[in-house]
Amino acid sequence: MRLRRHRCIPSCSSLHRVDEDEFYCRKKENDESPRQHNSARIISQLSQCFTTAMVGPRTWISGIFSRSGFRRHGSDKFVYHLSPVEEQRLQWLRRRLQVPFDETRPDHQEALRALWHAAFPEVHLKGLISDQWKDMGWQGPNPSTDFRGCGFISLENLLFFARIYPISFHRLLFKQDGKRATWEYPFAVAGINVTFMLIQMLDLYSEKPRRLPGINFLKLLGEDEEAFDVLYCVAFEMMDAQWLAMQASYMEFNEVLQATRTQLERELSLEDVHRIHDLPAYNLLYR
Repeated sequence: MRLRRHRCIPSCSSLHRVDEDEFYCRKKENDESPRQHNSARIISQLSQCFTTAMVGPRTWISGIFSRSGFRRHGSDKFVYHLSPVEEQRLQWLRRRLQVPFDETRPDHQEALRALWHAAFPEVHLKGLISDQWKDMGWQGPNPSTDFRGCGFISLENLLFFARIYPISFHRLLFKQDGKRATWEYPFAVAGINVTFMLIQMLDLYSEKPRRLPGINFLKLLGEDEEAFDVLYCVAFEMMDAQWLAMQASYMEFNEVLQATRTQLERELSLEDVHRIHDLPAYNLLYR
């Protein structure tokens, strides 16, 4: 099955904030067909749909800030004192964030090949630079150009998703659920944006997270060293669920990603979430 090829959602090419305009298509060249221009106008006039949160009647944190380890810092920021295990795993995660994707490194090349074979096990890959990569949702024939900024960890996230949750991975890759848009989000590039969204949301480039979702994530990381990778899979599933609920097309991708972030922040603030598997949206991985 061949996927539709789109180039309107950019890769995470820098570590600056992702502005809304970055998710809109560039202006088409003058030699494009009238049909393409008409389609673009129709899509741009679509009204934005909104969806209710997926969290059920779970209890929100009310007295969480009186718990041991939390100290009030400003109007909406909190300091959390990390345990030795949490500190160690946070530093390990940050070291992963500092690794750029290097297309000349054999281990990075092998990881990219492994991703292809996990996605299309029966399709021979012609090369690390090939138009085949567009079938996975990369912007061009060379996936390495899409990794700039988010680095190697974004490839690790995709590969983890493919290996640990292959059914969910292929369901999203081939857009098997629900009524899909005419112009779908490109899978691989969307995955890179999910990685970037998590890095921002969890304050992973700050000295220490100052907001509740990032602080609670450190507790999950203390329980499971793979918490970030599993959270990535959950977030990707949540993004696709929001995409379907909002009846979105690729021009609404930024709104979908923001809705996903908001929902994930809510789930990370639930008082009965002690492990990554306690997140309500974790069940999306086992539908």
